[in-house]
Amino acid sequence: MTEIFTGNFTQQEPIPEEGIAAAIDVMRSGRLHRYNVAEGEAGEVALLEKEFADQLGVSYCLAVASGGYAMGAALRAMGVGPGARVLTNAFTLAPVPGAIASVGAVPVFVGVTDQLVIDLDDLEAKADQADVLMLSHMRGHLCDMEALMAICDANGIRVIEDCAHTMGAAWKGKPSGLWGAMGCFSTQTYKHVNSGEGGFLVSSDPELMARATILSGSYMLYDRHLAAPAPEVFEAIKYHTPNVSGRMDHLRAAILRPQLKRLDQQREAWNARYQVLEQGLADTPGLSLTHRPESETFVGSSIQILLLDWEERKVHDVVARCLARGVELKWFGGAEPVAFTSRYDSWRYAPSAPMPSSDRVLASILDMRIPLTFSLEDCEMIARIIRAEVSAVFQGG
Repeated sequence: MTEIFTGNFTQQEPIPEEGIAAAIDVMRSGRLHRYNVAEGEAGEVALLEKEFADQLGVSYCLAVASGGYAMGAALRAMGVGPGARVLTNAFTLAPVPGAIASVGAVPVFVGVTDQLVIDLDDLEAKADQADVLMLSHMRGHLCDMEALMAICDANGIRVIEDCAHTMGAAWKGKPSGLWGAMGCFSTQTYKHVNSGEGGFLVSSDPELMARATILSGSYMLYDRHLAAPAPEVFEAIKYHTPNVSGRMDHLRAAILRPQLKRLDQQREAWNARYQVLEQGLADTPGLSLTHRPESETFVGSSIQILLLDWEERKVHDVVARCLARGVELKWFGGAEPVAFTSRYDSWRYAPSAPMPSSDRVLASILDMRIPLTFSLEDCEMIARIIRAEVSAVFQGG
C-alpha cells in the first residue's frame, strides 16, 4: 500500500495561552503603539527587548516591524548608502539583497559550498570589493565563524548577521548574531518565534544601536527603552539621523514574550524531528545531506536535500512524485522565482556573473520546512516517501 502524508506544511503551533491573554490585555488597554505607555509602565515592547537581550547575552536590542527592516536599519546605521557595495551570500532569500538595494547599495554575491554555507575562499577573493558583509545564515547553516571573522577583520570588513533562520543557534557556544557588529532576527510566522511579522536588531555597539533606534522611529522617546544605549549617546547623533519608521507594536511583543521563554525547548523539538528525517534519508542513492559540524548548535526547523548533478527533468520528477504523496519540497534551482525560492541571478536589480560551482549546488537543493505540528512518526513517514521517490527516479523507475 502506498503511503500518503496528509499533514500541512504551513500549519504552525498555536500561540501560547499566556501570549493570548497578554495580547487581549493590550487590546483592552487600547495602547498598541510602543511609546503609548501609562505612567511608570515599561510596555510590552521594551520588556521584550530587554528579555531578548538578556537571553542572548548582548548589550542592546531593538524590536522592529520585520527582519528585512532590521537589515535595512543595520545598513543605514553603518552609513551604507547609494552606490556602496555590500558582500552577501549567493544562496539566500530575496529580503537580503532587497535590504541592500533598499538603501541604494549594490550586492556583491559570494558563492555557496555543498554544505550550504558561504564559500570562504570566494569571500577572501572578493574581500577587496566591499567593506560590509551581510552574512545570511541561510536555512540555519552556520559556517566556521572564527574563520569568517578572521577574513573580515583582516580586510576591514564589518559584518551584519542575518539570523532569520538561526535564532537559538550558536557556533562554539557563541550565539548567532553576536559574531558581527550587528545581528538581525525575524519573528515572521515561519521562523522560530511567531508574531506574523516582526524582528529584532541587536548589537553591543552603542552608537550603531542609537542610530538604529532613531531610524526606527523613536522620535526623542529613546528613554522609554530598557535595552538601549545611554542618553548621551543619542545626544551626539539625534539631529543627524533620519526617522525611517519601522517599530514593533505592543500586540506583537505580547505574543512573543512567552515564546522566547520556550526557545530552548522548541530547538530540542525541532532537532528531534530533524534527526528522524536525517536518519531516514541517510544513504539514499543519489541523495546528499549536509554534515552538521560539532561546533555548530543548530535549530533544525527545515531540512535540505541535495541531488547533485541530476538532470533538471529528474529533479522536477522527484518534486512532483513527492507532492503526489503529500510531501512538499521546494527547489532552489529554477531559473524563475517560485514563491520564496529564488537565486542570485533572479534578482535583476543586482548585477551578477555566473558562479559555476555555486550554480551546481543551487541546482541541486530541495528544501523542506519541518513544522512542530508534525510528530516524530510523521517525520518517519516523510523520510520513507522521499527515500522511495528519490530512489525510484535515480534508478530510472
